[in-house]
Amino acid sequence: MKKVLITGTTGMIGGLVLDHCLKSQQISNVISLTRRPSGVNHEKLEEIEAEDFLMLDMYESHFDSVDVVYYCLGVYTGAVGKELFHQITVDYPETLARVLIRKNPDLTFILLSGAGADRSEKSRMMFAKDKGIIENRLSDLGFSAFHTFRPGYIYPVTPRKEPNLSYRIMRALYPLIKRLGSNSSIESTDLAEAMFRIGLQGHHLEILENKDILASLQK
Repeated sequence: MKKVLITGTTGMIGGLVLDHCLKSQQISNVISLTRRPSGVNHEKLEEIEAEDFLMLDMYESHFDSVDVVYYCLGVYTGAVGKELFHQITVDYPETLARVLIRKNPDLTFILLSGAGADRSEKSRMMFAKDKGIIENRLSDLGFSAFHTFRPGYIYPVTPRKEPNLSYRIMRALYPLIKRLGSNSSIESTDLAEAMFRIGLQGHHLEILENKDILASLQK
């Protein structure tokens, strides 16, 4: 039986991953590290409201024996300034990872990244550069396994209030986007299922591009 930790459970993908974990007979305990209540109640679930993701040492006692981390916390490009985007994208997950590796380096860390993440860290695009930075830092920490997911456009299977105009347009154009090929898009339910499965079963790839995520569901 596994003990897992999830961030971003109030978001689209984190919430779906949480649902998989709570239903799984392979998982005994679920820690949700969140900035606001998810509203989910379950006998497996321990919800920790963290006011500051840069001060996670105070919750260290809750992280004993964690086997799998699903890091789904993020922020949309343009929603915040450059410094805060870097803090949420890079500093938050790195802070958690460094606390966890002191407790148990023999764990699997699953990161929800994004298409175009640049591991050269030279991109002029804030999104690509910061995603590449955190991928490198997590990879270098020495966890038993690290897998980063780089989906293209994520289609919300359950309708939601879209965060901005560009996402409203992309949702409307999804039938056309889907025709662009296996690296262009993925449904939210498929992405969450793939992340959940690989967290438990592993995968031979560290970096999973959109096509690799879809292919993993065929096995």
